[in-house]
Amino acid sequence: GKPRMRVSDKTFMERFLHKNQREEFTTIDQVRELFVQLNKMEIASVQQSAVERGKENQYICKDRFEAYLMSRANDAFDPLKERHEPSNMDKPLSEYWISSSHNTYLTGDQFTSTSTAEMYMHVLYRGCRCVEIDIWDGFDPVDMTPIPIVKHGHTMTTQIPFSDIIKSIKVFLNFNPNCYPIILSLENHCCINLQEVMADVLTIILGQRLYVPDEASLDGPLPSPDSLRGMVVLKGRRPAEALDDETEVYEDEAAELEGSLLSSTLTEQTSSTVSSKYASKIAPQLARLTLFHGTNFKNWHESNNTQDYYMHSFVESKVRSLCKNMHNRREWLTYNRTHMSRIFPSGTRVDSSNYNPILAWSTGCQMVALNFQTSETPPLRINDGRFRENGGCGYVLKPSTLMTKDQASFPAAARLSVKVLSGSCLPKSKGQRRGECIDPYVRVELFDASETQDISQAYQTQAIPRNGFFPIWNQETFSFKVENSDVAILQLTVWDKDLGKSDDFIASASIPISCLRQGIRSVRLYDANNTQSGAFDFASLLIEIKMKTGHGGNLKEV
Repeated sequence: GKPRMRVSDKTFMERFLHKNQREEFTTIDQVRELFVQLNKMEIASVQQSAVERGKENQYICKDRFEAYLMSRANDAFDPLKERHEPSNMDKPLSEYWISSSHNTYLTGDQFTSTSTAEMYMHVLYRGCRCVEIDIWDGFDPVDMTPIPIVKHGHTMTTQIPFSDIIKSIKVFLNFNPNCYPIILSLENHCCINLQEVMADVLTIILGQRLYVPDEASLDGPLPSPDSLRGMVVLKGRRPAEALDDETEVYEDEAAELEGSLLSSTLTEQTSSTVSSKYASKIAPQLARLTLFHGTNFKNWHESNNTQDYYMHSFVESKVRSLCKNMHNRREWLTYNRTHMSRIFPSGTRVDSSNYNPILAWSTGCQMVALNFQTSETPPLRINDGRFRENGGCGYVLKPSTLMTKDQASFPAAARLSVKVLSGSCLPKSKGQRRGECIDPYVRVELFDASETQDISQAYQTQAIPRNGFFPIWNQETFSFKVENSDVAILQLTVWDKDLGKSDDFIASASIPISCLRQGIRSVRLYDANNTQSGAFDFASLLIEIKMKTGHGGNLKEV
């Protein structure tokens, strides 16, 4: 019969991997091992000798080459960056980005939704490692005993016992005993007596899993993620007389109420109530369990001269206002090298929508908290892509440009070009089995940040009618200017075009530019919950990626 088209190992290495894919360090031995694996996909002829099979493994045919293109070995996300690197986990906590959740207990909007302990399990399995708990005075519904309860204050959300959440976290630790530390951000509205109950709940349920800092350790750098494996760390108010924290905590609460469905009258009443709550002392039993002590921001000179366990929380709008002033931005970068910053959504986001986390990451903020219950939004998918790095453990070492004292270390600008070639095994919306064939198109978007503001650029392909199995685009190339390659993220989202109604989300993938490989690459797609199970097992795109980098107009290929 007609001989099959095939390529030799040497040609594959030199012309494809080295030249087109920019994998200059791949050796001939690695290529031959790859060919052996690819050729195992075919059943060898029983008449072939070992020598003949050895010669056969010096080539791959067209079918095997196509299989390679769509395989994980050719993933656009650099496998070396995706892999967990334990040797990088011994730095102070301030040197990491940490996947963080806001109002973790809520299942929906900020005003009427249900509160559940199950949400903590959900976000922890999604890779989140900093969760929030709002604790208030409440009563056991059975015997009306006073207990600490969790809810979104001054709204119509349901409430759950504080102990249920701690039990849920302990169950997660039982199944994941070596995970990196889980940080509990406590927004504490309880009276002294119930603060003591909180301390008892934490110590009894978590036991040896609760990190209790000693006074000597507070004088030095923050502990490392590696030293806190399997532990729970508390963020709250540490000193017994925590009056320096009143304003900061009240400002957090006020910001979350801002613009909500509450009337101005209720807000005024709330202000006096919250203020009186925070004027009370914190229970010593709870204070001694706390590592991170939230304080009110006054000025950078004062903040940068506090011990490392002191930290600030800022509403999302404060990030933008601080970054507009270069002096504030530089001082904040300095602060975030040794101290922690937590960012949370504005209170106007009653629908639990999210903000772009890129700008906050670009200033070195570690805990950029998002609403995890709002899955089908670009910001949460940005977060999924950022923390896909380092094995999805929830901690990513910040780039050297954020840790160096050299103010001229802002990353070089770059030019990224992306061409969507084809798709494979694209499922129906939400993985449904029934329904008409989809009309897929791809939205290609770059989320980025300059030194003063966040930036986004977007394009989309044409829709391919009735073809989710193997749609082919191979049309125009989309070009993006990358301001900050250390934090910028490329997001590819597949949608089903629907005439007369809103388009349906199918799947997406988010890849940090710092983790992106050039050449013709496969992109694995994820559903709204950031998983690849069921109908999404084989969903992928094939794209072509090129990158040029340099300062000013002097761009060069990399």
